[in-house]
Amino acid sequence: MKKPLAGALLALALLGIGAAPAAATSAPASAPASASAPAPAAVAVDFAGTVALSNCSGSVVRLPQSQPDDPALVLSNGHCLEGGMPGPGVVVVNRPSTRSFTLLNSAGNRAATLRAGKIAYATMTGTDVSLYELTSTYRQIETRYRIKALELDTVRPAQGTAIKVVSGYWKRIYSCAVDGFAYRLKEADWTFTDSIRYTAACDTIGGTSGSPVIDTATGKVVAVNNTGNESGGRCTLNNPCEVDENGTVTVRQGINYAQQAYTIAPCVGTGNKIDLSRPGCALPKP
Repeated sequence: MKKPLAGALLALALLGIGAAPAAATSAPASAPASASAPAPAAVAVDFAGTVALSNCSGSVVRLPQSQPDDPALVLSNGHCLEGGMPGPGVVVVNRPSTRSFTLLNSAGNRAATLRAGKIAYATMTGTDVSLYELTSTYRQIETRYRIKALELDTVRPAQGTAIKVVSGYWKRIYSCAVDGFAYRLKEADWTFTDSIRYTAACDTIGGTSGSPVIDTATGKVVAVNNTGNESGGRCTLNNPCEVDENGTVTVRQGINYAQQAYTIAPCVGTGNKIDLSRPGCALPKP
């Protein structure tokens, strides 16, 4: 899990706050673009719409079906909940919350304090996600602070996709690519499904938990950053391991992971309300 740790503070001291994003040196080489079909230009990714929690990162997000006067949602990790990490099999739905979030502008400066009315959804079963419903609407946030919510993608990203991991907690942006996918990612008592594995350039640290993972070609959020193997341990806390379809275990020390976001949209209905009974919704249920 990527909550703040003493080791993260040391790493930050070595890296320096505000360090330039790491280069994606380990990303797969892309094929030359043809003259008739030039590669799409990368979207400028900054801190606008991201948030800092007391112990993690996050972002204000909307779905394609979200309306301006819907209550806004904040996306982070399930393990970042103020009440502690949900146990295996636990799903939290519509639990009251008064948590606050520091909304950042494009430069990473504080723009406002936003407040939750409830935890709309959270779990660490199959995925590692939390969605807070705010007391502000998208229209209110955009009108008052000139900041738009980030849009969640509805499509699974492809291997090799160029991405940025944007941490509101550290005000740092990591650049890399989708290296591949872990069929199962096991960490202590928790198991995540179809996790995104980064190339090595996204060497995320404690406090980056909950950061949006943004496709640089579309600007959409394809995943939420959540964990990494810190010391080479096998399937233990802070040392997740990959388990393939045949049960073979692989340990990748220093490699980090995120949980897919495309599975969220089918579970959100009218008024931005979580509805786990909607057709196509595959998020774990209570």
